[in-house]
Amino acid sequence: MIRTQALRVFVTVASCGNIRDAAKALRRTDSAISMTLKQLESDLGAPLFETDRKHTLTALGIEVNRLARNLLREYDRTTERIIALAEGREGVLRIAAVPSVAAQLLPPVLSAILADHAGVRVELLDTDSASVHMLVETGEVELGIAGQPDSSAGLSFSALFNDPFRLVCRRDHPLARLARPLTAQDIRAHRLISNKSTAGYAGFDAVGPDGASALSARNVISLLALVRAGAGATILPALATRAIDEELCALELSDPLALRTVGFVLRRGGSISRLCAVFQDRLITRLQTTDYASRMEVRR
Repeated sequence: MIRTQALRVFVTVASCGNIRDAAKALRRTDSAISMTLKQLESDLGAPLFETDRKHTLTALGIEVNRLARNLLREYDRTTERIIALAEGREGVLRIAAVPSVAAQLLPPVLSAILADHAGVRVELLDTDSASVHMLVETGEVELGIAGQPDSSAGLSFSALFNDPFRLVCRRDHPLARLARPLTAQDIRAHRLISNKSTAGYAGFDAVGPDGASALSARNVISLLALVRAGAGATILPALATRAIDEELCALELSDPLALRTVGFVLRRGGSISRLCAVFQDRLITRLQTTDYASRMEVRR
């Protein structure tokens, strides 16, 4: 079996033209270099040099030198990429996040990572919490940022912050005139457009004039367009209401439990890449230092 290190010794001797200079370049003894060359020629069953002075290659030596240089160049390049992947300097980071997090929190974090790691590629999917959980569980993404999954899902959850719900309506809506946090009783008298963001909070299950909404939408842009058109009000996490236009308003709710807990979602028992760990640390730091975090309960 031909060892990569033996080929490296041969290529260095061929380049230097003698054993002494090659030994200095490789930081090995002359005898160690000579023994390696003898073993390589024995493995090949033919000489690589015309004489013991090692300054003239045989016809075989010329071809082996050419092929070995190409092999070592690719080997070194591959080794460097493997190390870069392990250190988080290269690779693909696949993340799924709820839309409000993807739009409001992740852009500056991901931009900083791409600026610092030229070999990194990021794939970001924005979808509802249930879909985030599924993407993590099936391995399509390495990390999710969403609400807490069911305990039987085979996922781990690390809470980041609590995001209170807000009622979003037009500024001319009757509820917008109330100068206090809204109760469930206040909301029941008005049409609500339902969405997936409040899943898991039982306080909204029977809110609305008929106990269930006649209109639902999953996309935040569609929801806000329906509210703007007068189709009703909707309930969204506060983070999703940061960019609403002047026609709409986000009203506080009186129930202190009317919130979602957002956190990191990973496969239970799995290990994470170095790149994923870098991303997690940067997002946590941003949550702890931004103005938005000061208005929320950051959990970590």
